[in-house]
Amino acid sequence: MIASVTGEVRFVGATLAVVEVSGFGIEVNASPRTLAGLRVGATAHLHTAYIARKDEAPVLFGFAQADEKEIFSVMLGVSGVGPRTALAAVSVLGPDDARRAIAAGDDKAFTAVPGIGPKSARRIVLELADKLVLPDPAPQQSAQPGMQVWREQVVDALTGLGWSEKDAARGIDDALETQPELAESANVAEILRAVLSWLGTAKATSHTRTRGR
Repeated sequence: MIASVTGEVRFVGATLAVVEVSGFGIEVNASPRTLAGLRVGATAHLHTAYIARKDEAPVLFGFAQADEKEIFSVMLGVSGVGPRTALAAVSVLGPDDARRAIAAGDDKAFTAVPGIGPKSARRIVLELADKLVLPDPAPQQSAQPGMQVWREQVVDALTGLGWSEKDAARGIDDALETQPELAESANVAEILRAVLSWLGTAKATSHTRTRGR
């Protein structure tokens, strides 16, 4: 079991990074959220989960926070949830929001994750009800990251999930036009969830109009 990796970042891509450890380049799959915080040439410490499945090549997944790894690992215990889906949930919801959704029985929150439909979302909430606890309440931080920081992270997350940079940028502007409070909060997980919801609605509307012509 490889529990963590620490070393110099040699490469950062859309879905993975390469971290050099004792002369070996370790390929680590990660969420857009984690990848956005890595810089080539800098030292990174990633919490990791080693996944080896029958008839599939083993894969190492990396997380910037231990909390993210916990959510990922627990979700793998849910029937029908694979590593990629669990990784997408970590990226879209984040650890705290995932815990809150479980505690509140909010299965709709998980349908914002690509690959999770209503039935799977209900199963996740039911099976994890007693396995995740709510985070301790913490005072609101007075200093928030600048707009450019959270915007880059949200764009990176959206492109990692398959959207183009152009669509991602337009989606952010349009989705937050009616929710300016999210931009002020600079909460990457909440903004990402709002933009994904807007993009999904816009896509469905576009298809409907096309069929109606």
